[in-house]
Amino acid sequence: MKITTELLGDHPALTSIECGRAISGSWIRGGDGLIGFGTYRTIKVSGPDRFTQAQTWWRENIKHFDIKNSVHGAGTGPVVFASFSFDENEESVLVIPEIVVGKKGDRSWITWVGEPQPELHEAIRLTTGQEFAWSKGSLGDREWCERVDQAVARIKAGELEKVVLARNEIAQSQTEINLRTLLQTLEEGYPSTWLYCVDGLIGATPELLVRLNKTLVTSRVLAGTIRRTGNEERDLLLAGSLAKSSKDLEEHEYAVRSVADALAPFASSTNVPESPFVLHLPNVMHLATDVTGVINDSVAHIDIFTLTAALHPSAAVCGTPTPKARAVIKEIEAMNRGRYAGPVGWVDARGDGEFGIALRCGQISADQKSIELYAGCGIVAGSDSAQELAESQAKLAPVKSALAKL
Repeated sequence: MKITTELLGDHPALTSIECGRAISGSWIRGGDGLIGFGTYRTIKVSGPDRFTQAQTWWRENIKHFDIKNSVHGAGTGPVVFASFSFDENEESVLVIPEIVVGKKGDRSWITWVGEPQPELHEAIRLTTGQEFAWSKGSLGDREWCERVDQAVARIKAGELEKVVLARNEIAQSQTEINLRTLLQTLEEGYPSTWLYCVDGLIGATPELLVRLNKTLVTSRVLAGTIRRTGNEERDLLLAGSLAKSSKDLEEHEYAVRSVADALAPFASSTNVPESPFVLHLPNVMHLATDVTGVINDSVAHIDIFTLTAALHPSAAVCGTPTPKARAVIKEIEAMNRGRYAGPVGWVDARGDGEFGIALRCGQISADQKSIELYAGCGIVAGSDSAQELAESQAKLAPVKSALAKL
């Protein structure tokens, strides 16, 4: 199959581009990124080897591509969008779009499968005045707090060091949710996050699980959260308290350690800063650490699927030690995570790409009239259930606020 990539002239924001096909994938941050239209091929995989299945399927497709790429660079040429489940027994989804439009800085490009596609134009922004009926998910607030208390008791008893517990809420509408408008609204409200959508899972994640560009590996670890008040002076004081919080620093240390340990077999010259910085987002602040490294020359055939398989699940979305934390999640969380907290992103023909962790997100139903929202909190010995509930509500806010503007 012929794959052609060419430079584009000036175009509007990626989320405003229209080409007569449905959006099949997106990965955008600060106006740069990729957006896919139509579906050339798609596959669902599951099981403990789902990352290897995905890798094999993508490599087999590439073998049959006749690639003509006059642009070059990461994200140019054929691209697959992927969204992996948190749990190995749930389905993961990969989509190869018919058309991909990319932008990085002042350079834009288009890739299409087969014959040249229709011209691009700017889509009209839709405002629907949509109304939603909200309902609690698997557990109500009080029940979820009780589960947090159970987790704290088990941590204090020495069963594990940390566990991440998630909760869900459901919004129901009488009309279909417009994916493009939701993407645009999330981008306007959270431009510093990675905006993604794959097969109905849509969100704005602040956490980069892994980026591979040639031999350079990057991972942004977030753990430790405090809600913003909207008062700048007050928020600066809160940021200072977050940076000194023993509970949050403990949670963050577990997450950073899990990422660094997972990258160790593949990367040399790994750099792990001694202390985290405070990442300021519109609704919350996080302790953050950027871990970097260079792929070791002695390790052959490493691509981003390999690194993602090694990194998932990190302590930031599961806990420490991982096997025990996963068991506790299955026992007390009372919720099917689906692809929430799983890796989501894109891969190009060279095996380079970016995967975030599917956070601050919702899963749109098949009839597009409801969306299930998810939020999770890292529970350690010093956790307080009321504070964790408030943190989870702050993490639900990005998609909730975007839905309120539809």
